Amino acid sequence: MIRPISRVWLVVDIVGAVVGFAITTPLTFIMGAAGLSAWIPDGAAAMVAYVIVGLILWGAAAIARLSPALALCIAWFGAVVQMALGLPPAAYDIGILVVLFATAAWGTTRLLWIGGVSALGGGLVGGAYFGVVWSGELLTDAASALRAALIAALLASVFVLIMVMSWGAGFLWRVILSGRATQVARAQAETVAAEEQERVRIARDMHDVVAHSLAVVIAQADGARYAAAAKPEMATEALGTIAQTARGALSDVRMLLTQLRHRQGDGPQPTLADLEALFAQVRHAGIEPRITVDPMPPGEPPAAIQLAVYRILQEALTNAIRHGDGAVDVHLAWLPDRVEIRVANTVAPGSAPVQLGQGGHGLIGMRERAQLVGGSLHAERRGAQFHVDGMLPIGRPA
Repeated sequence: MIRPISRVWLVVDIVGAVVGFAITTPLTFIMGAAGLSAWIPDGAAAMVAYVIVGLILWGAAAIARLSPALALCIAWFGAVVQMALGLPPAAYDIGILVVLFATAAWGTTRLLWIGGVSALGGGLVGGAYFGVVWSGELLTDAASALRAALIAALLASVFVLIMVMSWGAGFLWRVILSGRATQVARAQAETVAAEEQERVRIARDMHDVVAHSLAVVIAQADGARYAAAAKPEMATEALGTIAQTARGALSDVRMLLTQLRHRQGDGPQPTLADLEALFAQVRHAGIEPRITVDPMPPGEPPAAIQLAVYRILQEALTNAIRHGDGAVDVHLAWLPDRVEIRVANTVAPGSAPVQLGQGGHGLIGMRERAQLVGGSLHAERRGAQFHVDGMLPIGRPA
């Protein structure tokens, strides 16, 4: 029944109710309504009755935002007291309109419709009651009864119109608030989705960097261990390659962690210019890739395409290091509307690379990278070789 609202709004509502009471009560007396009570002929007593009813109605208005249900109950009580005392409609009845607005704007769905029924039923009851009692007719003949009925119908129409308009204004404000809440929820959902996509992208980059670097380090470490006794100089060279690869991986990991801490800016990403360094790392790992680029890029491909090509080749060559026997062919074809990627390596005896879609984060990551730029990728083992075939669409080169 009690809504959680800020202290500021509660103070604003209370101050507004006090101001409303302070304005409408003297206005009622100035208009001479204090002497129009049907049941209290004494003017002073009627003034006291007006003050009491005004306090009840504006008290309900003061808590209308805090508790619309309680405010509606108090407003109904004040209206019943007003009719019981025979007091005519007055300026302080504006408090009822405030309560009706609040029931539609901030009440529950059930209270919303209860407020609508109250606006319609209260207008009819109040108009009929005051039309008959306040008309001053004694209803002694048919003509006086007809006049009283006409006055009651007129007042009921006016009351219903005013109350329904107040309730409708609250309903309109409710719709506006609901729309704002929907927009906020949509914005929050989009933010969460964007953050999730960013985490997935960074996790994918982290996997590519660490998996490739560790594959090179393991290959070099194995080579250094075997060459340490026979050819120490080769072991020294292998250790240098390990150190260089580890430093590069550490730098990339630091960059990715920085992106996790600071979402602004993605930082530098690999481009086609970095492919030669990638191929050099593969050569240091003991694999000599046979690289063919035909045709060459007609211009500067989009950055997203360059990053996708780099990461796909990085993962494919990492698999070749892990599961291959040293023979790997890389072919890039930069066509006007797409780039085609083909990587094939001979599978070492006893090794069975996981096919795309059957496990393996790296292989799945290659497919996701291709799909992110609107392309496709397929990886499978064909006899003694493992093939990676991808197609990435590109627009007009920059």
